[in-house]
Amino acid sequence: MSEAYELKAEARERVGKGSAREIRRNGKVPAVIYGDKKAPISITLDYKTLYYKIHGGGFKTTIANIILDGKSIQVLPKDYQLDPVSDKPVHVDFLRVSAKSVVNVHVPIHFLNEELSPGIKRGGVLNIVRHDVELHAPANAIPEAIEIDLTGKVIGDSIHISAVTLPKGVTSVIQDRDFTIATIAAPAVLADEDETTEVAVESTEAEEKEGE
Repeated sequence: MSEAYELKAEARERVGKGSAREIRRNGKVPAVIYGDKKAPISITLDYKTLYYKIHGGGFKTTIANIILDGKSIQVLPKDYQLDPVSDKPVHVDFLRVSAKSVVNVHVPIHFLNEELSPGIKRGGVLNIVRHDVELHAPANAIPEAIEIDLTGKVIGDSIHISAVTLPKGVTSVIQDRDFTIATIAAPAVLADEDETTEVAVESTEAEEKEGE
């Protein structure tokens, strides 16, 4: 998993839309810390620091230590809102976690060795059904990504969750089916050729039957 990082925060005394707008005008982002059977804490964070953390990747799968009034609170980002026009963060929710916490988290999927896939070499297309997978994982051992090796994959192959080796203590949230993550699909030209061949074979067989 990614190394934990620190975020310096200030307590927020007032809440509400008016207060949140004022906070954003001052270059801060309103946020809340909740969970672990404790009262929620409203805080503000530096806009620039938060912006780069969110857009840098792995934000929702990396533990953060929020420094508030000289104390460190271990959290996992659970949700955030971005301005639809500027992509600037406007609010963040953090979940308190500990060494014993187990969380559900969406982890990205990375595909490796496309150049070693015979199917892709033939012009096949990697059809990605899922770009991430929801996992049940210890908060202090969340994988940065799930890696899938495409070596040897041919056209028509499907990759299911059962083929993925997950880290110890990590399981898929979905347990009732062996869902598909990706397939190696035939290129359009090859698919058209196969269809044409099938039609030709059927036509020949029909002609042979008529001649009998």
